[in-house]
Amino acid sequence: MKKIGITGGIGSGKSTVMDYISSQGYPVYCSDIRAKELMLQPTIIQEIQQIFDENVIENHQLDRKKIASIVFQNPEKLQQLNNIVHPAVERDFMEFCQTHQDKDFVFYESALMIETGNYQQFDKVILVTAPLETRIQRVMQRDSLSKKEIEKRIANQLSDEEKRKFIDFEIVNQEKSETFKQIEEILKILKSM
Repeated sequence: MKKIGITGGIGSGKSTVMDYISSQGYPVYCSDIRAKELMLQPTIIQEIQQIFDENVIENHQLDRKKIASIVFQNPEKLQQLNNIVHPAVERDFMEFCQTHQDKDFVFYESALMIETGNYQQFDKVILVTAPLETRIQRVMQRDSLSKKEIEKRIANQLSDEEKRKFIDFEIVNQEKSETFKQIEEILKILKSM
């Protein structure tokens, strides 16, 4: 089984790419979504609470907005949070691969794959990109964040330029039909490997 990593900055359209790949019958693992689900587990909630001085639990669940506002200002807290969540996601992905071991490919999506060095565990890596203004518009519509907040998050991620040094394929995700054509081309290449 080949493991294919998919990455891209906030608002690049990784979900569109993953949804299309999934619609073609390939198993896809979205690390951000799974991380959120894993963070609902009581043991993980308690582990996360222990790294913060103030209470970050509300109604037996993590107050994600409060956590985000803390960790985006405090790199050390972000690192501690990642040290809990990333290993949990890794174990979960191993189980996912076991479940799909009869498949030729599994696709794994992560926004910070290159930043964390995680890209090294994949056979091939695909970068999803889009023009900056398009990305900002998408995130503003999706998350109701201000332009300034989005720009701050984008600044915390590696640029597409930097990421290109570590990838095998790039999908420019602006026009959906074009994006789907690019995915089909890449799938063809992967199948012939």
